[in-house]
Amino acid sequence: MGVNNGKWAWKDGEFIEWQNANIHVMSHVVHYGSSVFEGIRAYDTQSGPAVFRLRDHMERLKNSGKMYRMEPEYTTEELCDAVIETIRKNKMGPCYIRPFAFRGFGTFGVNPLNNPLETYICIWEWGKYLGDDALEQGVDVCVSSWRRFAPSTFPALAKAGSNYMNSQLIKMEALMDGYAEGIALDTNGFVSEGSGENIFIVKKGILHTPSISSSILPGLTRNTVMEICKDLGYEVREAMILRESLYEADEVFFTGTAAEITPVRSVDKIKVGDGKRGPITAIIQEQFFNIFNGKRKTPDDWLTYI
Repeated sequence: MGVNNGKWAWKDGEFIEWQNANIHVMSHVVHYGSSVFEGIRAYDTQSGPAVFRLRDHMERLKNSGKMYRMEPEYTTEELCDAVIETIRKNKMGPCYIRPFAFRGFGTFGVNPLNNPLETYICIWEWGKYLGDDALEQGVDVCVSSWRRFAPSTFPALAKAGSNYMNSQLIKMEALMDGYAEGIALDTNGFVSEGSGENIFIVKKGILHTPSISSSILPGLTRNTVMEICKDLGYEVREAMILRESLYEADEVFFTGTAAEITPVRSVDKIKVGDGKRGPITAIIQEQFFNIFNGKRKTPDDWLTYI
């Protein structure tokens, strides 16, 4: 899982040892996927380790839970404090953070309401999600045969474990066909997102990204990139994107907490631009990482120091 998984996990207000963070095999989540979660990163900064956009992530966790009628009982502030305490308890700096809530062991059947809700926070060290060279060299991807779920079937705005069964199909298909990642289309055939990343394309200096109507999870890194573009004077258009726009784009890149800003060098073995990281992607990457090296001013609540 990582070089260092940490010794302690947070469970409903208490610390337990990592190896004791277990659930019953008949827990509702095992059979019906009833979980919501977040992926968060802590970075080294000039002022010490800091968690990036912690409050925003925790608010999304609570909203995801609300959609599935399983909102954690803890306030956003309590969850944020628990993350910081967990990092300190494990004496860890830069790390990946996974807060999640799920339906545990109670009654049997699809009805989840009589099963207890459990909330955990686990952390570990995690490198580059799509490979060590991905941020500079870019990745080769394909358009998946699997579509994103239609509106009114699953709430795409929720970061729920059950939604990621769809992501697993996209990811496995891509890997088995020799690609680093897959891009899903929505039910109308427009570009949606990767298995775990949002997507941007660049054409003639303008950035385009699928709107939330394309069954995407509105990522916080996506939002960060849009704010960076606004400051730099780049136009960003949220719209429905045709599949063929991926092939004629000057640049394509993924965004996500795990993927950060990852260039795409080819789609379906069609070279994107010059087949390497494009100039606008490189500028956005630089500005993104400037958030953590002190060279870029950000809103006060974007960095929570440990």
